Amino acid sequence: MKQVQRIETNRDKNLFWSITELNYGACDNPMELIQLLPEITGQTMEGFGGAFTESSADSFDKLTEANKERFLEAYFGESGLGYSIGRVAINSCDFALGNYAYVEEGDQNLDKFSIAHDEKQIIPLVRRAAECRGKEMRFLASPWSPPAYMKTNGEMNHGGSLKEEYRKLWADYFVRFIQEYRKAGVPICAVTVQNEPEAVQTWDSCIYTAKEEGSFVADYLGPAMEAAGLSNVKIFVWDHNKERLYQRYRDAVSVEGASKYIAGAAMHWYTGDHFESIEIVRKQYPDAQMIFSEGCVEYSRFADSDEIRKAEMYAHDMIGNFRAGVSAFLDWNLLLDEKGGPNHVGNFCAAPVMLSGNGDFELSLMYYYIGQLSRFVPEGSRLIATTRYTDQLDVCAFVTPEKERVLVVLNKSGEDRRITVREELEGFEDTVCAHSIVTYRIPGEK
Repeated sequence: MKQVQRIETNRDKNLFWSITELNYGACDNPMELIQLLPEITGQTMEGFGGAFTESSADSFDKLTEANKERFLEAYFGESGLGYSIGRVAINSCDFALGNYAYVEEGDQNLDKFSIAHDEKQIIPLVRRAAECRGKEMRFLASPWSPPAYMKTNGEMNHGGSLKEEYRKLWADYFVRFIQEYRKAGVPICAVTVQNEPEAVQTWDSCIYTAKEEGSFVADYLGPAMEAAGLSNVKIFVWDHNKERLYQRYRDAVSVEGASKYIAGAAMHWYTGDHFESIEIVRKQYPDAQMIFSEGCVEYSRFADSDEIRKAEMYAHDMIGNFRAGVSAFLDWNLLLDEKGGPNHVGNFCAAPVMLSGNGDFELSLMYYYIGQLSRFVPEGSRLIATTRYTDQLDVCAFVTPEKERVLVVLNKSGEDRRITVREELEGFEDTVCAHSIVTYRIPGEK
């Protein structure tokens, strides 16, 4: 009889990735059913990761050397989350120590372009992460703002737009960034046009309409990357909240010449679930790749939330996104200090790993909930169809390259829930406790 590996995180029972086994065999119970349909597949998963912000790198440097090794293993090692993707900022973002760019003010030819700023803390952390992983990592790069002189408001903060006369230079700036990062050993494999292009923020920000994004890609960024031999670097648009995902993608790719270069859309979670928006894009544009590029628990909105709610926010969104068609998950800051920073504009938030003082760190419940997915859904896995008997459970399932089935069940309710898991006429029965998450690894046929 086959054995199913059962991995549970349940704070009330003081369980974190607790492993037990269940028998798998003949099963025809139709009640309380979660059904696996592996012949019906969705997108191929590309991996999990987080953002290498300057704030995270600065916090990392405050750890003792022994704790740095523990931290790296917790995220990138086999016993940790198994992250294989990272996000880096082109110029500064809110989670930086201040505004910065890679050129001097007014540089019209990028003569002084230099990533020396990032070589101080960010790139060393990236290198150590890749060394810990033992395999090449891939990176997404996103700008929060062009240099101040390229913008209509003359500053990196408070929105503004890219001046029309600087569109070509800004596209060349992307190319130089990718090239310099690659020289530094950091493979940039994808970019987004602009982080949160509809948000005027007190921090680094820049406004684009969907048509402007499409035109910038079609006329400047796509051709510049193509001319530089970087056609294998994917370009994603939007990189903002899900409620306008379909409209923004539709309008960007409708610009003449844009669809040739646009690989898909990136998204955040700050306006709610909107899983239907992902499903609509997938239906209308089946070749579009969709990635989740940022999410965090903002202290401005959820400072009083308990740890279970914060952890369930992550798992609920991840499961819903994957069911709808998202192929990669990128969390926001990897590590922050005790205040939820440092942050040059006071925009503090939580991270799955936080400094705890004296050169040490703490793993939050969010960390363990993320790991219920990231540890067991390897790159190359395919989403498979599932049915469930109640909306009190969030469910998603995958088939791995080794043909193993991986089922994740989140119970956000205050009651224990019985389940019968079945594929055709074989399966098992179990109980998913209130406010817990369980991952099941079902061996494939030999």
